[in-house]
Amino acid sequence: MTDPSPPSAAPPPLAWPAIAVLAAAHFLVHVLTNGNYGMFRDEFYYLACTDHLAWGYVDHPPFSIAALALWRALFGDSVGAIRVLPALLGVAQIALTALIARELGGRRMAQTLAALAAAVAPTWLAITGFYSMNAFEPVVWTGALLVFARILRGGDPRLWLALGVILGVGLLNKISVLVLGMGIAVGVIISPARYQLRLVHPWVGAAIALVLFVPHVVWQIANDWPTREFIANAQRYKIAAMSPAAFFGEQILMIHPVSLPLWLSGLWFLMYTRRMKIFRPLGVVYLVAFALFVMQRSKPYYLTAAYAPLLAAGACAAEAVARRRLGRWLTVAYGVTLAAGGAMIAPLAVPILPVDALIRHQARIGIGPQPEENNVVGELPQFYADRFGWEEMTAEVARVYHALAPEERERCAIVCGNYGEAGAITYYGRKLGLPPAVSQHNSYYLWGPGEGPIDVVIAVGIGEDDLRNVFASVEAAGHVETRYSMPYESNLTVWIARGLTVPFDEAWRSGKHYI
Repeated sequence: MTDPSPPSAAPPPLAWPAIAVLAAAHFLVHVLTNGNYGMFRDEFYYLACTDHLAWGYVDHPPFSIAALALWRALFGDSVGAIRVLPALLGVAQIALTALIARELGGRRMAQTLAALAAAVAPTWLAITGFYSMNAFEPVVWTGALLVFARILRGGDPRLWLALGVILGVGLLNKISVLVLGMGIAVGVIISPARYQLRLVHPWVGAAIALVLFVPHVVWQIANDWPTREFIANAQRYKIAAMSPAAFFGEQILMIHPVSLPLWLSGLWFLMYTRRMKIFRPLGVVYLVAFALFVMQRSKPYYLTAAYAPLLAAGACAAEAVARRRLGRWLTVAYGVTLAAGGAMIAPLAVPILPVDALIRHQARIGIGPQPEENNVVGELPQFYADRFGWEEMTAEVARVYHALAPEERERCAIVCGNYGEAGAITYYGRKLGLPPAVSQHNSYYLWGPGEGPIDVVIAVGIGEDDLRNVFASVEAAGHVETRYSMPYESNLTVWIARGLTVPFDEAWRSGKHYI
Protein backbone atom coordinates (compact mmCIF):
# COMPACT_ATOMS: atom_id res chain seq x y z
CA MET A 1 0.00 0.00 0.00
CA THR A 2 1.28 3.47 -0.90
CA ASP A 3 1.75 6.18 1.70
CA PRO A 4 -0.78 8.99 1.52
CA SER A 5 0.48 12.18 -0.09
CA PRO A 6 2.38 14.42 2.32
CA PRO A 7 0.60 17.62 3.29
CA SER A 8 1.29 20.55 1.01
CA ALA A 9 1.83 24.11 2.15
CA ALA A 10 -1.88 24.79 1.78
CA PRO A 11 -4.73 22.29 2.17
CA PRO A 12 -6.39 21.07 -1.06
CA PRO A 13 -9.71 22.55 -2.22
CA LEU A 14 -12.73 21.57 -0.15
CA ALA A 15 -14.96 18.90 -1.68
CA TRP A 16 -18.03 20.82 -0.56
CA PRO A 17 -20.64 19.34 -2.97
CA ALA A 18 -20.14 15.76 -1.75
CA ILE A 19 -19.90 16.87 1.88
CA ALA A 20 -23.08 18.93 1.53
CA VAL A 21 -25.01 16.01 0.03
CA LEU A 22 -23.96 13.65 2.83
CA ALA A 23 -24.66 16.22 5.53
CA ALA A 24 -28.08 17.05 4.06
CA ALA A 25 -29.01 13.36 3.87
CA HIS A 26 -27.97 12.89 7.49
CA PHE A 27 -30.04 15.87 8.59
CA LEU A 28 -33.13 14.80 6.65
CA VAL A 29 -33.02 11.26 8.04
CA HIS A 30 -33.15 12.69 11.55
CA VAL A 31 -35.78 15.33 10.88
CA LEU A 32 -38.10 12.89 9.12
CA THR A 33 -37.84 10.21 11.81
CA ASN A 34 -37.08 11.97 15.08
CA GLY A 35 -40.59 11.68 16.50
CA ASN A 36 -41.21 8.05 15.61
CA TYR A 37 -40.48 6.43 18.98
CA GLY A 38 -41.17 9.31 21.37
CA MET A 39 -39.09 11.23 23.88
CA PHE A 40 -35.99 9.61 25.37
CA ARG A 41 -35.53 9.27 29.15
CA ASP A 42 -32.60 11.70 29.34
CA GLU A 43 -34.43 14.32 27.29
CA PHE A 44 -37.08 14.64 30.01
CA TYR A 45 -34.29 15.11 32.54
CA TYR A 46 -32.45 17.70 30.44
CA LEU A 47 -35.65 19.67 30.02
CA ALA A 48 -36.19 19.56 33.78
CA CYS A 49 -32.62 20.82 34.25
CA THR A 50 -33.43 23.89 32.15
CA ASP A 51 -35.93 24.83 34.88
CA HIS A 52 -33.06 24.80 37.40
CA LEU A 53 -30.22 26.60 35.61
CA ALA A 54 -26.94 26.30 37.50
CA TRP A 55 -23.20 25.92 36.93
CA GLY A 56 -23.49 22.18 37.33
CA TYR A 57 -25.58 19.08 37.84
CA VAL A 58 -24.86 15.80 39.56
CA ASP A 59 -24.22 13.89 36.33
CA HIS A 60 -23.16 16.56 33.83
CA PRO A 61 -21.73 20.08 33.55
CA PRO A 62 -23.95 23.00 32.49
CA PHE A 63 -23.23 23.72 28.82
CA SER A 64 -25.73 21.34 27.21
CA ILE A 65 -28.42 22.54 29.60
CA ALA A 66 -27.77 26.21 28.85
CA ALA A 67 -27.87 25.47 25.12
CA LEU A 68 -31.15 23.59 25.52
CA ALA A 69 -32.65 26.38 27.62
CA LEU A 70 -31.92 28.87 24.85
CA TRP A 71 -33.17 26.50 22.14
CA ARG A 72 -36.33 25.76 24.15
CA ALA A 73 -37.03 29.46 24.59
CA LEU A 74 -36.75 30.01 20.84
CA PHE A 75 -38.42 26.90 19.43
CA GLY A 76 -40.34 25.16 22.22
CA ASP A 77 -39.84 21.75 23.80
CA SER A 78 -41.65 19.35 21.50
CA VAL A 79 -39.74 16.23 20.57
CA GLY A 80 -39.35 17.51 17.01
CA ALA A 81 -38.07 20.90 18.13
CA ILE A 82 -35.41 19.80 20.57
CA ARG A 83 -34.00 17.17 18.21
CA VAL A 84 -33.17 19.61 15.43
CA LEU A 85 -30.14 20.82 17.40
CA PRO A 86 -28.45 17.40 17.74
CA ALA A 87 -29.22 16.74 14.06
CA LEU A 88 -27.32 19.93 13.22
CA LEU A 89 -24.45 18.70 15.39
CA GLY A 90 -24.40 15.55 13.26
CA VAL A 91 -24.03 17.76 10.18
CA ALA A 92 -21.12 19.53 11.86
CA GLN A 93 -19.47 16.22 12.70
CA ILE A 94 -19.56 15.10 9.06
CA ALA A 95 -18.10 18.39 7.85
CA LEU A 96 -15.38 18.50 10.51
CA THR A 97 -14.26 14.94 9.75
CA ALA A 98 -13.92 15.87 6.07
CA LEU A 99 -11.99 19.00 7.05
CA ILE A 100 -9.50 16.92 9.02
CA ALA A 101 -8.98 14.74 5.91
CA ARG A 102 -8.34 17.94 3.98
CA GLU A 103 -5.91 19.15 6.65
CA LEU A 104 -4.01 15.87 6.32
CA GLY A 105 -3.62 16.49 2.58
CA GLY A 106 -6.66 14.56 1.40
CA ARG A 107 -8.25 15.66 -1.83
CA ARG A 108 -11.82 15.20 -3.06
CA MET A 109 -11.94 11.43 -2.77
CA ALA A 110 -10.41 11.36 0.72
CA GLN A 111 -12.70 14.11 2.00
CA THR A 112 -15.76 12.38 0.56
CA LEU A 113 -14.82 9.00 1.99
CA ALA A 114 -14.11 10.51 5.43
CA ALA A 115 -17.46 12.32 5.37
CA LEU A 116 -19.25 9.12 4.33
CA ALA A 117 -17.62 7.15 7.16
CA ALA A 118 -18.71 9.84 9.63
CA ALA A 119 -22.25 9.84 8.23
CA VAL A 120 -22.76 6.08 8.66
CA ALA A 121 -20.99 5.62 12.01
CA PRO A 122 -23.81 4.04 14.09
CA THR A 123 -22.95 5.71 17.39
CA TRP A 124 -22.62 9.18 15.86
CA LEU A 125 -25.87 8.61 13.97
CA ALA A 126 -27.60 7.48 17.17
CA ILE A 127 -26.44 10.19 19.56
CA THR A 128 -27.35 12.96 17.12
CA GLY A 129 -30.90 11.62 17.00
CA PHE A 130 -31.89 12.82 20.47
CA TYR A 131 -30.82 15.60 22.81
CA SER A 132 -28.04 15.03 25.31
CA MET A 133 -24.56 16.28 26.11
CA ASN A 134 -23.26 13.29 24.13
CA ALA A 135 -24.41 14.87 20.86
CA PHE A 136 -21.94 17.72 21.48
CA GLU A 137 -19.05 15.48 22.49
CA PRO A 138 -17.78 14.24 19.08
CA VAL A 139 -18.07 17.76 17.67
CA VAL A 140 -15.95 19.13 20.53
CA TRP A 141 -13.27 16.46 20.07
CA THR A 142 -13.28 16.70 16.27
CA GLY A 143 -13.24 20.50 16.27
CA ALA A 144 -10.39 20.53 18.78
CA LEU A 145 -8.41 17.94 16.80
CA LEU A 146 -8.95 19.88 13.56
CA VAL A 147 -7.39 22.96 15.19
CA PHE A 148 -4.63 20.76 16.64
CA ALA A 149 -3.92 19.34 13.19
CA ARG A 150 -3.62 22.86 11.79
CA ILE A 151 -1.16 23.71 14.59
CA LEU A 152 0.87 20.58 13.80
CA ARG A 153 0.94 21.57 10.14
CA GLY A 154 2.63 24.82 11.19
CA GLY A 155 -0.34 27.11 11.63
CA ASP A 156 -0.36 30.35 13.57
CA PRO A 157 0.60 29.66 17.22
CA ARG A 158 -2.38 31.76 18.27
CA LEU A 159 -4.50 28.75 17.29
CA TRP A 160 -3.57 27.37 20.72
CA LEU A 161 -5.86 30.04 22.18
CA ALA A 162 -8.74 28.84 20.01
CA LEU A 163 -7.97 25.28 21.07
CA GLY A 164 -8.11 26.39 24.70
CA VAL A 165 -11.57 27.89 24.17
CA ILE A 166 -12.84 24.68 22.54
CA LEU A 167 -11.44 22.54 25.35
CA GLY A 168 -12.86 24.86 28.01
CA VAL A 169 -16.33 24.83 26.48
CA GLY A 170 -15.97 21.09 26.02
CA LEU A 171 -15.21 20.64 29.71
CA LEU A 172 -18.37 22.58 30.50
CA ASN A 173 -20.21 20.02 28.38
CA LYS A 174 -18.59 16.77 29.54
CA ILE A 175 -15.71 16.14 31.91
CA SER A 176 -14.29 13.38 29.71
CA VAL A 177 -12.74 16.18 27.61
CA LEU A 178 -9.98 16.00 30.24
CA VAL A 179 -8.95 12.79 28.46
CA LEU A 180 -8.73 14.69 25.17
CA GLY A 181 -6.59 17.35 26.82
CA MET A 182 -4.30 14.71 28.27
CA GLY A 183 -4.00 13.00 24.90
CA ILE A 184 -3.02 16.26 23.21
CA ALA A 185 -0.44 16.98 25.93
CA VAL A 186 1.13 13.52 25.63
CA GLY A 187 1.11 13.76 21.84
CA VAL A 188 2.98 17.05 21.94
CA ILE A 189 5.50 15.94 24.58
CA ILE A 190 6.57 12.72 22.83
CA SER A 191 6.73 14.16 19.30
CA PRO A 192 8.83 16.81 17.54
CA ALA A 193 5.95 19.19 18.21
CA ARG A 194 7.27 19.59 21.77
CA TYR A 195 9.18 22.66 20.56
CA GLN A 196 5.76 24.36 20.82
CA LEU A 197 6.07 24.18 24.59
CA ARG A 198 8.78 26.83 24.42
CA LEU A 199 6.11 29.25 23.19
CA VAL A 200 3.69 31.05 25.45
CA HIS A 201 0.64 30.18 23.37
CA PRO A 202 0.04 26.55 24.49
CA TRP A 203 0.22 27.62 28.11
CA VAL A 204 -2.19 30.49 27.59
CA GLY A 205 -4.54 28.11 25.77
CA ALA A 206 -4.43 25.69 28.71
CA ALA A 207 -5.09 28.58 31.10
CA ILE A 208 -8.12 29.66 29.05
CA ALA A 209 -9.55 26.13 29.23
CA LEU A 210 -9.09 25.98 32.99
CA VAL A 211 -10.57 29.43 33.59
CA LEU A 212 -13.66 28.51 31.60
CA PHE A 213 -14.02 25.36 33.70
CA VAL A 214 -13.58 27.10 37.07
CA PRO A 215 -17.27 27.99 37.64
CA HIS A 216 -18.23 24.33 37.40
CA VAL A 217 -15.46 23.36 39.82
CA VAL A 218 -16.72 25.99 42.27
CA TRP A 219 -20.22 24.52 41.95
CA GLN A 220 -18.83 21.04 42.65
CA ILE A 221 -17.10 22.28 45.80
CA ALA A 222 -20.22 24.09 46.99
CA ASN A 223 -22.29 20.91 46.54
CA ASP A 224 -19.77 18.51 48.12
CA TRP A 225 -18.45 17.06 44.83
CA PRO A 226 -21.61 15.20 43.74
CA THR A 227 -20.16 14.18 40.36
CA ARG A 228 -17.30 12.35 42.05
CA GLU A 229 -19.84 10.35 44.05
CA PHE A 230 -21.93 9.77 40.92
CA ILE A 231 -18.95 8.43 38.93
CA ALA A 232 -17.81 6.16 41.76
CA ASN A 233 -21.29 4.66 42.12
CA ALA A 234 -21.69 4.25 38.37
CA GLN A 235 -18.38 2.42 38.08
CA ARG A 236 -19.22 0.22 41.05
CA TYR A 237 -22.85 -0.63 40.39
CA LYS A 238 -23.99 0.49 36.94
CA ILE A 239 -21.41 0.15 34.16
CA ALA A 240 -20.90 -3.43 33.02
CA ALA A 241 -17.33 -4.73 33.41
CA MET A 242 -15.54 -5.14 30.07
CA SER A 243 -12.12 -6.47 29.10
CA PRO A 244 -9.89 -4.45 26.75
CA ALA A 245 -10.63 -6.97 23.98
CA ALA A 246 -14.37 -6.64 24.51
CA PHE A 247 -14.02 -2.85 24.64
CA PHE A 248 -12.21 -2.96 21.29
CA GLY A 249 -14.89 -5.22 19.86
CA GLU A 250 -17.54 -2.67 20.78
CA GLN A 251 -15.58 -0.03 18.87
CA ILE A 252 -15.89 -2.09 15.69
CA LEU A 253 -19.67 -2.11 15.99
CA MET A 254 -20.00 1.50 17.11
CA ILE A 255 -17.98 3.03 14.27
CA HIS A 256 -19.32 0.41 11.80
CA PRO A 257 -17.75 -2.94 10.95
CA VAL A 258 -17.13 -1.92 7.34
CA SER A 259 -15.19 1.12 8.61
CA LEU A 260 -12.73 -1.08 10.52
CA PRO A 261 -10.08 -1.24 7.74
CA LEU A 262 -10.44 2.51 7.23
CA TRP A 263 -9.73 3.60 10.80
CA LEU A 264 -7.18 0.86 11.50
CA SER A 265 -5.20 1.86 8.42
CA GLY A 266 -5.65 5.47 9.47
CA LEU A 267 -4.11 4.76 12.86
CA TRP A 268 -1.26 2.91 11.18
CA PHE A 269 -0.53 5.77 8.79
CA LEU A 270 -0.63 8.33 11.55
CA MET A 271 1.71 6.35 13.78
CA TYR A 272 4.16 4.70 11.38
CA THR A 273 4.48 6.52 8.05
CA ARG A 274 7.07 9.17 7.36
CA ARG A 275 4.71 11.39 5.43
CA MET A 276 2.25 11.58 8.31
CA LYS A 277 4.98 12.11 10.89
CA ILE A 278 3.97 15.67 11.77
CA PHE A 279 0.42 14.46 12.50
CA ARG A 280 1.52 11.57 14.71
CA PRO A 281 0.16 13.25 17.87
CA LEU A 282 -3.37 12.72 16.46
CA GLY A 283 -2.80 8.98 16.66
CA VAL A 284 -1.33 9.37 20.14
CA VAL A 285 -4.53 11.10 21.28
CA TYR A 286 -6.52 8.03 20.26
CA LEU A 287 -4.17 5.57 21.99
CA VAL A 288 -4.11 7.60 25.20
CA ALA A 289 -7.90 7.90 25.18
CA PHE A 290 -8.31 4.16 24.57
CA ALA A 291 -6.04 3.30 27.50
CA LEU A 292 -7.62 5.79 29.89
CA PHE A 293 -11.21 4.87 29.09
CA VAL A 294 -10.47 1.17 29.54
CA MET A 295 -8.69 1.78 32.84
CA GLN A 296 -11.53 3.99 34.09
CA ARG A 297 -14.12 1.35 33.21
CA SER A 298 -15.91 3.82 30.97
CA LYS A 299 -18.72 3.02 28.57
CA PRO A 300 -17.36 2.04 25.13
CA TYR A 301 -19.11 4.88 23.30
CA TYR A 302 -16.99 7.45 25.17
CA LEU A 303 -14.06 6.62 22.88
CA THR A 304 -16.04 7.14 19.69
CA ALA A 305 -15.40 10.89 19.95
CA ALA A 306 -11.74 10.19 19.06
CA TYR A 307 -12.23 8.52 15.67
CA ALA A 308 -12.46 11.41 13.21
CA PRO A 309 -8.67 11.74 12.67
CA LEU A 310 -8.37 7.98 12.17
CA LEU A 311 -11.18 7.92 9.60
CA ALA A 312 -9.67 10.95 7.89
CA ALA A 313 -6.17 9.46 7.76
CA GLY A 314 -7.57 6.15 6.49
CA ALA A 315 -9.43 8.04 3.76
CA CYS A 316 -6.18 9.73 2.74
CA ALA A 317 -4.53 6.31 2.56
CA ALA A 318 -7.41 4.99 0.42
CA GLU A 319 -7.01 7.94 -1.90
CA ALA A 320 -3.36 7.01 -2.34
CA VAL A 321 -4.36 3.45 -3.19
CA ALA A 322 -6.78 4.83 -5.78
CA ARG A 323 -3.82 6.17 -7.76
CA ARG A 324 -2.61 2.64 -8.48
CA ARG A 325 -3.91 0.31 -11.19
CA LEU A 326 -7.37 -0.97 -10.25
CA GLY A 327 -7.00 1.00 -7.03
CA ARG A 328 -9.62 3.54 -7.95
CA TRP A 329 -12.21 0.85 -8.60
CA LEU A 330 -11.34 -0.87 -5.33
CA THR A 331 -11.71 2.40 -3.44
CA VAL A 332 -15.02 3.19 -5.11
CA ALA A 333 -16.24 -0.34 -4.40
CA TYR A 334 -15.27 0.10 -0.76
CA GLY A 335 -17.19 3.38 -0.56
CA VAL A 336 -20.28 1.72 -2.06
CA THR A 337 -19.96 -1.14 0.44
CA LEU A 338 -19.64 1.33 3.29
CA ALA A 339 -22.77 3.18 2.18
CA ALA A 340 -24.71 -0.09 1.83
CA GLY A 341 -23.52 -1.26 5.24
CA GLY A 342 -24.53 2.08 6.69
CA ALA A 343 -28.03 1.70 5.30
CA MET A 344 -28.28 -1.81 6.75
CA ILE A 345 -27.34 -0.76 10.29
CA ALA A 346 -29.03 2.66 10.24
CA PRO A 347 -32.34 1.34 11.66
CA LEU A 348 -30.44 0.28 14.79
CA ALA A 349 -29.40 3.92 15.30
CA VAL A 350 -32.31 5.95 13.93
CA PRO A 351 -36.01 5.05 14.34
CA ILE A 352 -36.59 4.51 10.63
CA LEU A 353 -38.62 1.29 10.93
CA PRO A 354 -41.82 0.52 12.84
CA VAL A 355 -40.95 -1.21 16.11
CA ASP A 356 -41.98 -4.73 15.11
CA ALA A 357 -40.11 -4.38 11.82
CA LEU A 358 -37.03 -3.22 13.76
CA ILE A 359 -37.17 -6.30 15.99
CA ARG A 360 -37.30 -8.53 12.90
CA HIS A 361 -34.45 -6.56 11.30
CA GLN A 362 -32.28 -7.05 14.40
CA ALA A 363 -32.84 -10.79 14.23
CA ARG A 364 -32.17 -10.87 10.48
CA ILE A 365 -28.77 -9.18 10.69
CA GLY A 366 -27.82 -10.83 13.98
CA ILE A 367 -27.29 -7.66 16.03
CA GLY A 368 -29.58 -7.65 19.03
CA PRO A 369 -29.80 -5.44 22.11
CA GLN A 370 -26.60 -5.42 24.17
CA PRO A 371 -26.49 -3.93 27.69
CA GLU A 372 -23.85 -1.30 28.44
CA GLU A 373 -25.07 -1.15 32.03
CA ASN A 374 -25.84 -3.82 34.60
CA ASN A 375 -29.46 -3.99 33.48
CA VAL A 376 -31.52 -6.64 31.72
CA VAL A 377 -32.53 -5.52 28.23
CA GLY A 378 -35.74 -6.39 26.42
CA GLU A 379 -36.61 -6.59 22.75
CA LEU A 380 -35.08 -3.19 22.01
CA PRO A 381 -31.70 -1.63 22.84
CA GLN A 382 -31.87 0.69 25.81
CA PHE A 383 -31.67 3.96 23.90
CA TYR A 384 -34.82 2.87 22.01
CA ALA A 385 -36.59 1.15 24.89
CA ASP A 386 -36.29 4.30 27.01
CA ARG A 387 -38.61 6.08 24.56
CA PHE A 388 -41.62 3.92 25.40
CA GLY A 389 -44.14 3.75 28.23
CA TRP A 390 -43.84 7.27 29.59
CA GLU A 391 -47.22 8.58 28.47
CA GLU A 392 -49.01 5.49 29.76
CA MET A 393 -47.26 5.83 33.12
CA THR A 394 -48.16 9.53 33.37
CA ALA A 395 -51.79 8.87 32.47
CA GLU A 396 -52.08 6.27 35.22
CA VAL A 397 -50.47 8.56 37.79
CA ALA A 398 -52.90 11.31 36.74
CA ARG A 399 -55.83 8.97 37.22
CA VAL A 400 -54.68 8.13 40.74
CA TYR A 401 -53.94 11.77 41.58
CA HIS A 402 -57.32 13.07 40.46
CA ALA A 403 -59.09 10.31 42.41
CA LEU A 404 -57.75 11.80 45.65
CA ALA A 405 -59.94 14.10 47.70
CA PRO A 406 -59.21 17.80 46.97
CA GLU A 407 -57.71 18.36 50.40
CA GLU A 408 -55.31 15.43 49.89
CA ARG A 409 -54.22 16.70 46.48
CA GLU A 410 -53.15 19.96 48.13
CA ARG A 411 -50.76 18.03 50.40
CA CYS A 412 -49.65 15.43 47.84
CA ALA A 413 -46.24 14.95 46.24
CA ILE A 414 -45.55 12.69 43.26
CA VAL A 415 -42.28 10.93 44.05
CA CYS A 416 -40.44 8.81 41.47
CA GLY A 417 -37.62 6.33 41.65
CA ASN A 418 -35.49 7.91 38.93
CA TYR A 419 -35.10 11.04 36.85
CA GLY A 420 -36.69 9.48 33.77
CA GLU A 421 -39.96 8.83 35.56
CA ALA A 422 -39.94 12.22 37.29
CA GLY A 423 -39.07 14.04 34.08
CA ALA A 424 -41.73 12.25 32.04
CA ILE A 425 -44.47 12.97 34.59
CA THR A 426 -43.41 16.61 34.77
CA TYR A 427 -43.38 16.89 30.95
CA TYR A 428 -46.59 15.04 30.09
CA GLY A 429 -48.34 15.90 33.34
CA ARG A 430 -48.61 19.59 32.49
CA LYS A 431 -51.61 18.87 30.27
CA LEU A 432 -53.12 16.48 32.81
CA GLY A 433 -53.16 18.87 35.76
CA LEU A 434 -50.31 17.20 37.67
CA PRO A 435 -47.80 19.03 39.86
CA PRO A 436 -44.13 18.59 38.90
CA ALA A 437 -42.81 15.25 40.06
CA VAL A 438 -39.83 14.95 42.40
CA SER A 439 -37.17 12.31 42.91
CA GLN A 440 -34.13 11.56 45.04
CA HIS A 441 -32.15 10.55 41.96
CA ASN A 442 -29.17 12.66 40.85
CA SER A 443 -29.91 16.39 40.41
CA TYR A 444 -33.54 15.92 41.37
CA TYR A 445 -32.28 15.23 44.89
CA LEU A 446 -30.56 18.63 45.01
CA TRP A 447 -33.72 20.37 43.85
CA GLY A 448 -35.55 18.97 46.87
CA PRO A 449 -39.12 17.85 47.49
CA GLY A 450 -40.75 21.19 46.87
CA GLU A 451 -42.49 23.56 49.25
CA GLY A 452 -45.51 23.18 51.49
CA PRO A 453 -46.63 20.48 53.93
CA ILE A 454 -46.64 16.97 52.45
CA ASP A 455 -48.33 14.00 54.10
CA VAL A 456 -49.59 12.07 51.05
CA VAL A 457 -47.30 10.63 48.39
CA ILE A 458 -48.07 9.05 45.05
CA ALA A 459 -45.02 6.93 44.32
CA VAL A 460 -43.92 5.20 41.12
CA GLY A 461 -40.71 3.28 40.57
CA ILE A 462 -40.20 2.87 44.34
CA GLY A 463 -40.45 -0.45 46.16
CA GLU A 464 -43.23 -1.14 48.65
CA ASP A 465 -40.78 -2.00 51.43
CA ASP A 466 -38.97 1.32 51.02
CA LEU A 467 -42.24 3.18 51.34
CA ARG A 468 -43.30 1.24 54.41
CA ASN A 469 -40.09 2.31 56.13
CA VAL A 470 -41.40 5.89 56.29
CA PHE A 471 -45.20 5.64 55.91
CA ALA A 472 -47.83 4.00 58.11
CA SER A 473 -50.13 3.19 55.18
CA VAL A 474 -49.10 2.03 51.70
CA GLU A 475 -51.60 0.79 49.13
CA ALA A 476 -51.44 -0.11 45.46
CA ALA A 477 -53.63 2.33 43.55
CA GLY A 478 -52.67 1.72 39.93
CA HIS A 479 -50.60 -0.38 37.57
CA VAL A 480 -48.77 0.19 34.29
CA GLU A 481 -47.63 -2.49 31.84
CA THR A 482 -45.83 -1.69 28.60
CA ARG A 483 -44.14 -3.98 26.11
CA TYR A 484 -41.20 -2.13 24.60
CA SER A 485 -39.82 -0.16 27.55
CA MET A 486 -36.89 -1.36 29.64
CA PRO A 487 -37.87 -4.38 31.77
CA TYR A 488 -37.54 -2.44 35.03
CA GLU A 489 -39.96 0.16 33.65
CA SER A 490 -42.41 -2.19 31.96
CA ASN A 491 -44.37 -3.38 35.02
CA LEU A 492 -44.85 -0.53 37.48
CA THR A 493 -47.14 -0.18 40.47
CA VAL A 494 -48.47 3.25 41.40
CA TRP A 495 -48.61 3.53 45.21
CA ILE A 496 -50.41 5.87 47.56
CA ALA A 497 -48.56 6.34 50.85
CA ARG A 498 -50.00 8.13 53.88
CA GLY A 499 -49.06 8.75 57.47
CA LEU A 500 -45.40 9.73 57.65
CA THR A 501 -43.59 8.04 60.53
CA VAL A 502 -40.52 10.28 60.21
CA PRO A 503 -40.22 13.95 59.18
CA PHE A 504 -40.45 14.32 55.41
CA ASP A 505 -37.11 16.18 55.19
CA GLU A 506 -35.39 13.34 57.01
CA ALA A 507 -37.00 10.75 54.75
CA TRP A 508 -35.87 12.79 51.75
CA ARG A 509 -32.24 12.98 52.84
CA SER A 510 -32.06 9.26 53.57
CA GLY A 511 -33.12 8.35 50.01
CA LYS A 512 -30.43 10.19 48.05
CA HIS A 513 -28.94 8.14 45.22
CA TYR A 514 -26.37 9.44 42.77
CA ILE A 515 -25.86 6.90 39.99
